Amino acid sequence: MAHNARRFWLRLHCRNRPFGLRSGKVFGMTHPHPTPDAPQVTVRGEGRLEVEPEFARIWVTVSARGTDRAETLADLTRRNARVLELVKGHGDAVEKLETGSLSSPGADPEGAREKVHAYTGRVRVTAELTDFTALGELVTRLADLELTSVDGPWWDLRPASPAYAEARRLAVEEAVQRARAYAGALGTSLASLLELSDAGLAEPPVPRRPGFGARAVAFAAEAAGEAPPLDLEPQRQTVTAEVVARFTMRPPAL
Repeated sequence: MAHNARRFWLRLHCRNRPFGLRSGKVFGMTHPHPTPDAPQVTVRGEGRLEVEPEFARIWVTVSARGTDRAETLADLTRRNARVLELVKGHGDAVEKLETGSLSSPGADPEGAREKVHAYTGRVRVTAELTDFTALGELVTRLADLELTSVDGPWWDLRPASPAYAEARRLAVEEAVQRARAYAGALGTSLASLLELSDAGLAEPPVPRRPGFGARAVAFAAEAAGEAPPLDLEPQRQTVTAEVVARFTMRPPAL
């Protein structure tokens, strides 16, 4: 009996807790309907800022082509090893290095009517760098390799970047300022916060086109021979956040 009574008390206590978190919303002791003694004001706050990117991502595609399958595969292996060596040679500037899709030379179709004239193979490598000076040097050296193309860079922020928290703080700050302005126009002031919710979670940076094209880099390296490192200008990232806030006001004297 005591056990059942304790369970009932826990349920009742949870229902009547003064504050809680649910579905991305922060609730206080809400009043479902405003009254003359507790008028309410609901506002939207927006936060927006531009920050420097934290890292850049590039895609490197290594290819090999030949009339012999084994030799083509060996050539692809050598070229891929050279690319990985160049990327790893930049040490701490490289935050992430991954081998993505692989297309190996196809097998010679024994007994096929059409003769295979060439075998081709490809490997795609993804690299993320935090040192943008090293990025320009690496891209130039990669573009100078035969049968190697570079796509990117794509500038980005980390998921846990402080920029997102700052955008949310600005959104809340603006919501409070707006609510105070409305209350001030009525000759009164805010009393308490009823509800604060995300109107739109902080959005990822606005997608932008890469800072260079693979063909342009390859052409420049080929024309100049020993090309100097590319001077890349990082593209600033736009971060936004929106909140909706509901407050009670002290009754104005109208």
